[in-house]
Amino acid sequence: MREPTGVKGFDEIIEGGLLSGRVYVVSGPPGSGKTTFSVQFLAHGAMIGSYGAYITLNEDVDNIVTDMSNYTFNVSGLMELNKLHFVDLGPSAAYGKPQAFDYSVQDFGSEDSTPSPRYIFEKIQEYVTAHEIKRVVIDSISAIKFLNSDYATEEKSISRFMRNLKDLGCTTILLSEMTDPSSYTIEHFAADGVIFMHNFFDPRKNTMTRAVQIIKMRGTKHDCNMHKVKFADKGVMVGGRIE
Repeated sequence: MREPTGVKGFDEIIEGGLLSGRVYVVSGPPGSGKTTFSVQFLAHGAMIGSYGAYITLNEDVDNIVTDMSNYTFNVSGLMELNKLHFVDLGPSAAYGKPQAFDYSVQDFGSEDSTPSPRYIFEKIQEYVTAHEIKRVVIDSISAIKFLNSDYATEEKSISRFMRNLKDLGCTTILLSEMTDPSSYTIEHFAADGVIFMHNFFDPRKNTMTRAVQIIKMRGTKHDCNMHKVKFADKGVMVGGRIE
């Protein structure tokens, strides 16, 4: 079963949408559109009955909601209907104050503790069950404290975390900070798909260029070339190939 992303022009290059129940990584540098792409995915799902949750580990929920309200996603309306949720599982920004989850449930960890994979998973699992969530976005995987005494241990920890995410039965997007699309990390190998959002200087045009590229997409025929990306009131829009 395919899950349409709601990103105009994107589903056409991945055979109609993301495969349901799988885990995908969306990587890219700052300003490339990772957050917009993922909230657009959640909002579109919420409007067609697949309720969504945006799990933030390092960004303020209020800021994300405010920024995304500039688009026609109807974020506030979907939140009021409990179809779209924004959940803060990151360390508290204020010293000496407990962390809040979804504005109401308080953290029981230390103020500066980095959330563990198990802690994050269990909180997501609780939320998925309580609110019948079908789409999840985690921002970002780099903010989770994986066991990293050595590469093999870290690889096992990340792989285990992602396998557990697949068992949730949700279609999940992990956001990942990345500036070099040829410098892959463990999560890229473990994911069912890798989407790279580009934001680079094009010397031929003497301007910044945004683009999207499908690096990997299991079970899907896809185009590996870069495609133009632009932002409009309706969010991210994907155009033709960049030659």
